[in-house]
Amino acid sequence: MEDSPRISVELDEILNFLKKNFQLKEIYHSILSQKIINQVAEEKGLTVSAEEIQAEADQQRLAKRLEKASDTIAWLGEQMITAEDWEAGICDRLLAKKLAKFLFHKEVEKFFAQNKVNFDQILLYQIIVADQKLAQELLYEIEEREISFYDAAHLYDIDERRRQQCGFEGKLYRWNLNPNIAAAVFSKPPGNLIGPLKTALGYHLLMVETFIPAELTPERYEEILDGMFQDWLTNEINYRIYSQIV
Repeated sequence: MEDSPRISVELDEILNFLKKNFQLKEIYHSILSQKIINQVAEEKGLTVSAEEIQAEADQQRLAKRLEKASDTIAWLGEQMITAEDWEAGICDRLLAKKLAKFLFHKEVEKFFAQNKVNFDQILLYQIIVADQKLAQELLYEIEEREISFYDAAHLYDIDERRRQQCGFEGKLYRWNLNPNIAAAVFSKPPGNLIGPLKTALGYHLLMVETFIPAELTPERYEEILDGMFQDWLTNEINYRIYSQIV
């Protein structure tokens, strides 16, 4: 059996592929974002040390279980990058984090305090059915303990995933919900049956298992910080593109 001819991919082919698949704009914005980060970080005197890059690389090796140097080399080969490329990528990401903290660290607590109500969460169960009469019947049967909320969801919900999970929707923020539903579920004590409430999806019966008051955890801090930074970066990109056009 003859060997198949070797196929190589040239840089201009990669560029044409991105264009044809409408992916070039996303890549262009990512490159422009990094250029903006580098420029502003330099203006602010922010840098990333070799020790910081090494520490992050060690964390990544640990997460990927790259215990030996040969494992790391093999992984880099699979990614089609060199060790220098890997370290450069780490440097870019660390620099972006440093700049985000420099620009918005003092704003996170203020933003959280002003929007605290939006960070409250609930552990929610719900049943959605297409028919109002069925929703009313289920409400009565659940209240009279003829059927449990969970069994009713398992039998009657219009969504297969919710049926399998007995109505479990998970941990949700206020903004994850339809405004009318959010107003209802966040105003009743946990354990109360709520509904039926009509939306475009159907008729909802809801039950809050527990409220989770908003707290500025390290995870939420990073979430807010990243949101502020991404909004700033988007505005910077749009401004600079607009300036070039003008």
